[in-house]
Amino acid sequence: MTDAIRVKEEQPGVLSRILRSDLFYSFRRSPITVISAAVTLVLILAALFAPWIAPHDPFDPASLDIMNSLLPPQWTADGQAGFLLGTDDQGRDVLSTILYGMRISLAVGFASVILAMALGVTLGLIAGYVGGITDTIIMRVADVQLTFPAILTALLIDGVARALAGPQAYEEIVFFVLVLSIGLSFWVQYARTVRGSVLVEANKEYVLAARLIGLRSSAIMFRHVLPNVVGPVLVIATINLALAIITEATLSFLGVGVPPTQPSLGTLIRIGNDYLFSGEWWVTIFPGITLAILALAVNLLGDWLRDALNPKLR
Repeated sequence: MTDAIRVKEEQPGVLSRILRSDLFYSFRRSPITVISAAVTLVLILAALFAPWIAPHDPFDPASLDIMNSLLPPQWTADGQAGFLLGTDDQGRDVLSTILYGMRISLAVGFASVILAMALGVTLGLIAGYVGGITDTIIMRVADVQLTFPAILTALLIDGVARALAGPQAYEEIVFFVLVLSIGLSFWVQYARTVRGSVLVEANKEYVLAARLIGLRSSAIMFRHVLPNVVGPVLVIATINLALAIITEATLSFLGVGVPPTQPSLGTLIRIGNDYLFSGEWWVTIFPGITLAILALAVNLLGDWLRDALNPKLR
């Protein structure tokens, strides 16, 4: 009894196992990855806590003053105290709009990636495990979608939703339309990757044993096969997060995203683009820099995760 307790006490905890893992060792050995993770974490926390750390509430009309419109950054000769990065055409503090805009961009990015991952992984599991005509239909649909750029697919879905809902109803559901548009544009990568992994796993002994004892196909797919193909899925999800944020920014820049009253980073860039050549460069430059830094940091994390989970590179 005493020996059993001693063995249990000597077992490392979850945190200790993580710190000793090869993945964490690879992470801390890469300065670029550490910096990227820190930048990503800071930007996400800044977006989450925007109501508490933003100098102003850019979405409160009562606090806006049109006389403060298009003020340059505070450190310039004509800058005004209280507006570190200047103001936009409506007198909104650019720093505050960036913090609030990141919330929308990140929310759309995470939600669309979750939707694409859920749809693609499910269809990939079904295609690889069931096979036959089901596999053929799913993969031919995926092949057809791959012939269209993701942004074109998103624009098509957004246009259909705009036509069916009408202008007023569309503004109320625009967030969900963006998530649906971007999510349905990215599911193919998950489906093709998971299908290829399932074709390899389906003939292994643990799957044959599960079939032998009479487990249902759904239980085998999601309980036994899925955990063994989750590595590539996490890599695709990380990289697709940056792509989803950029796609949302592109849609908003084209005028089919969130309304200017609740702008994302893409909407802020579009608004500032009208004033770029008249000298008010700060309205578009600072949101653009923020978008570029966020996308680059997430992409670098995805590249590291891809290499870290590749057994050939260990």
